[in-house]
Amino acid sequence: MQIPIRNVWLLQLYASRLYRTAGTGLVAPEENPEDLPDLVARILAEQVTVRLHTGLSVGFQQTTRATHRVRGRINVLPTERRQLLQRGQVNCTFDEIVTDTAANRLAKAALERAAVLIPGEPKYRSLALQLGAAGVHGPCPPLSAVPAMQRQRLLTRDRMMIAAAELLLALAIPTTESGGSMLPLPSLEDQYLRRLFEHAAYGFYRHRLTPAGWTVTHGQRLSWNVTAASGGMAAILPGMQLDVVLEHPSPADAGPRRIVIDTKFTSITKAGHYRTATLASGYVYQIYAYLMSQDSDEPDTRSEGLMLHPSVGEHVDEEVVIQGHRIRFATVNLVANARTLAEELLTAISPSTEQD
Repeated sequence: MQIPIRNVWLLQLYASRLYRTAGTGLVAPEENPEDLPDLVARILAEQVTVRLHTGLSVGFQQTTRATHRVRGRINVLPTERRQLLQRGQVNCTFDEIVTDTAANRLAKAALERAAVLIPGEPKYRSLALQLGAAGVHGPCPPLSAVPAMQRQRLLTRDRMMIAAAELLLALAIPTTESGGSMLPLPSLEDQYLRRLFEHAAYGFYRHRLTPAGWTVTHGQRLSWNVTAASGGMAAILPGMQLDVVLEHPSPADAGPRRIVIDTKFTSITKAGHYRTATLASGYVYQIYAYLMSQDSDEPDTRSEGLMLHPSVGEHVDEEVVIQGHRIRFATVNLVANARTLAEELLTAISPSTEQD
């Protein structure tokens, strides 16, 4: 079983900050994910071109060297040892304004990646060379440093550039195989794709549902509704963390809704002792615990559960009501086209059409 690379790119798009920042301008790649690298590269090129014309964002770098005037802190020992005063110099340690910042290095590395992904377009390598001529020479920072860049007040105008560069550098295929256009179906231990699917679901629902009045949260922690416990219980009681939560006070006059989504990167069913296919009992207990632990928070709002799994050709969309809580089990077909994939994500949270 294999997953098309274009759909892996689509998941990376949904999970990206660029989609959350400029999602309205990214409709084309949702329809044609094959064009995603070209579109993101063009967005990055436009942002970098503007920066080169108006001035790159700068930072401060601590430097120690001999100067002809006092700057910062004077280093007496090196100054005397090298007899710099006789030459009209002094050794100082000071903060120097530089363009070789982490954000600019990230953009330069992304442009170099774009030149490889889109070999027929020379402007990406040209822009990377212009950044180098402007003083950007350092190595590319790790993608784990991007969230801190996005929070820096001095980099506010660079957020679009950083988001585009991050997505472009993330358009890599998590496999050791070279060549080809398909991605082998990952094992259950593949943490990268497991987290990618979770963040893609969050990014998709946040972009699509927020304009309609929904609140979409990710990684929310829950507390058990504990009424009594022994002294050491708090140290060993496991916590609960939700993947995605959707909330709306009254969608379409249907009353408030809260949908707790738990994503898994496994098959939605497995072989049972007496049946050829059955839901994993541990997952059912998990979503049940999530819903029942919050039962008394808002009596007027009944939480719904959604177990969302990827699939390769298999389609499952079933639901059950347990103690007043609707729990839905649905799949998203990762070999379908982009339109079908998006429709399945939206269908999974649609109100029930069945009557009890």
